[in-house]
Formats: sequence, C-alpha cells, structure tokens
Amino acid sequence: MNKKSQGFTVIEIIFVALIAAFASTIFFIQKNNIEVAATNNAKKSDINSIYYSLEEVFYVANGYYPQTVTSENLKSVDPDAFKDPNGEAINTSDGDYSYTPLDCNDNKCKKYELKAILENEDDFIKSSRN
Repeated sequence: MNKKSQGFTVIEIIFVALIAAFASTIFFIQKNNIEVAATNNAKKSDINSIYYSLEEVFYVANGYYPQTVTSENLKSVDPDAFKDPNGEAINTSDGDYSYTPLDCNDNKCKKYELKAILENEDDFIKSSRN
C-alpha cells in the first residue's frame, strides 16, 4: 500500500513563516532608513538654499548679514525652505532649523550660523564665509 501525503509538514510551514517574518522585518527597517535619509536630504537642501542666498545675494548686495532670515529679506529662496519638513518655521522651539546671527550692530551682522537637526546624523551646520 502506497500512502500519498498531500500538503505541507508543520516544519515546512514554520520555516516559511520565519523567512516571511525575517523578510518583512528587514523591509520595514530599510523603509524607515530610506524615509529618514529623504527627510535629512530635504533639510540639507533647505539650509543650502538659505545659505547660498545669504552669501551670493544678500551679502553681495548689502555687505552684511541680516539679524533674521525670512522670505521678505531673502526673496530668492522658496518660502517653504524656511519651514522644516514638519512645518515648523525657522528659529521656533519645536523646529529643526535655526539661524543664529553673530556680531551684530543695528541689525547688521558680520557672521551667522545656520543649522538643521538631522536624524541618525550629526547636525548640518553652515557658517558665514565672509
């Protein structure tokens, strides 16, 4: 008598379930890493936009840096660049972007520091070059 079994054994089912669980764990970890990297890149891009506008446009035209940065005094920057990916404006307590003017007199500053707080990386900092 020949018995023909059909279906899978319990060990085969457990093995496939473990592989599926492992693969889904790796997928979600990588998905999170990709999202963090994209957010960090957006923050760096915003800070670079503000930085180059300060250096190449504002400083060239005025010979000093402003006390504050806004879309009013940096018209060459997209207004959305002054808000972090969470929608918080630059220099707000919950925001990831900050502009620190240095060595100021009558709203005219000689230096500044721009900073974005990044996830899983050191902060992205740009300082005045003039």
